[in-house]
Amino acid sequence: MSRVAVPKLLRDRAKSMRHEPTEAEKVLWRILRNRRLSMPKFRGQAPIPPYIVDFVCFEHRVIVEADSSQHAENANDKRRDAFLASEGFTIVRFWNHEILNDARVIEDAILARCGLPW
Repeated sequence: MSRVAVPKLLRDRAKSMRHEPTEAEKVLWRILRNRRLSMPKFRGQAPIPPYIVDFVCFEHRVIVEADSSQHAENANDKRRDAFLASEGFTIVRFWNHEILNDARVIEDAILARCGLPW
């Protein structure tokens, strides 16, 4: 993916979202931050114009999303996922209740998607 200038509005929105995470996003960030357990580097609430993704590892082209019921069969999410896939990303979605109830399984699934031992 070539470097694209991120519009200020998108950058500001991503920054705001980083300061107001959901409970599931907090749990995911505890798993992903600071390359814990040989995790690759992830960024939280990262802009990939014209979208903002929950977490992204640019090295492995993996996006991790925490979803609530509003995302079930959402047409906007399908368009967004198609765009991100066309940019070479793999999108991994987890339901919030999965993240909150079984973080270890989530961690293993993310490692596997990045092609790392789990």
